[in-house]
Amino acid sequence: MSDIIVQKFGGTSVGSDERISAVAEIIKQANDKERVVVVVSAMSGETNRLIGLAKTFGDNPDTREFDALISTGEKVSASLLAMALSSIGIKAKSFSASQISMKTTNQHSKAKIIDIDGDKILASLAEGIVPIITGFQGITESGDITTLGRGGSDTTAVAIAAHIKASRCDIYTDVDGVYTTDPRIVPEAKKLKSITMEEMLEMAGQGAKVVQIRAVEFANKYNVPIRVLSSFEEGEGTLISLKEENMENALISGIAFQKDLTKFTLHSVSDKPGIAYEILNPVNEKEIGVDVIVQNISVNGKTDFTFTVDSEDEEEVKKILEDERTDIEFEDLVVDNNIAKVSIVGAGIRSNAGIASKAFKALAAENINIQIISTSEIKLTLVIEEKYLELAVRTLHKAFNLDK
Repeated sequence: MSDIIVQKFGGTSVGSDERISAVAEIIKQANDKERVVVVVSAMSGETNRLIGLAKTFGDNPDTREFDALISTGEKVSASLLAMALSSIGIKAKSFSASQISMKTTNQHSKAKIIDIDGDKILASLAEGIVPIITGFQGITESGDITTLGRGGSDTTAVAIAAHIKASRCDIYTDVDGVYTTDPRIVPEAKKLKSITMEEMLEMAGQGAKVVQIRAVEFANKYNVPIRVLSSFEEGEGTLISLKEENMENALISGIAFQKDLTKFTLHSVSDKPGIAYEILNPVNEKEIGVDVIVQNISVNGKTDFTFTVDSEDEEEVKKILEDERTDIEFEDLVVDNNIAKVSIVGAGIRSNAGIASKAFKALAAENINIQIISTSEIKLTLVIEEKYLELAVRTLHKAFNLDK
């Protein structure tokens, strides 16, 4: 097994000089046992400040310049942390994404990693130097700076861990692990000692924000164990791995949820082969993620087609659909941004038929109407009215005894 680990520190972990000093001590302790590569986010609040500056000259700044600006926050964090480590006797060097040739696609603000040149990282380790790498960003083949989207530093860290074949990636944040649900909504939520990649993919995809979903996808593809833990307190955190560490884990691992969604329903579209492609392809071409999709049973050759997207994409999707109205030929477009989704996630769903009916019964007892139902082998997702979201989360958490 490799003696290299990757440690990623989020914005709250490096949010002040005191926090950066605390992080330096964490790295020093790990560096005594293993060789450490570090990835950092911008200091807490810095990216939002830079976004505000970018919008000084208009609400839609040039995407190339926007990425060049908001990527500067991570460079500050990396340099300050390298200085902090040097001050306590640990040799460290900061690297930007361009310096390790982290190549990405050309899609500004939503770029995807294509390749990494790990030679500089490995060379630094060979010299006893801790490399501190800027997360969240990359460069195109032509040398333009790109950013990976919110939470992109997680993806950077796991991608580097995969590329240099690190034994694991430790993601430090302001929470001490993965919980059965958000403790701010359910104070009785329990921290999980371990969870499978498959379950974490579903949790992250359904709104759990502890680890960015693209990071989990990378980890799952390249078999990189992730440990989620707090930089504010000691603890083992939660291990995310391909195999289940505890054979007696609960059938249901957690309740995930997501707000800020918009539901689009196209009434009376032609029920013909390829209609789903005609509707969704123009949306996908704009790199807009589509989530829950439902097509109703045909009546007289017509059907209703429903899908959801993040609310930040609402206006763009609305414009796309109106532009395509002549080709798609739908009667009416209904847009609803007063929805949320709640998801039950766990390996037990695939082999326990009673889980869905148990969830339906619990929500019915609270007079919560289910608008859309979507399932996978280990997930049951329910779209409901947003005002009932917290009640639904608490109800389902209790129904499946996740507080025990």
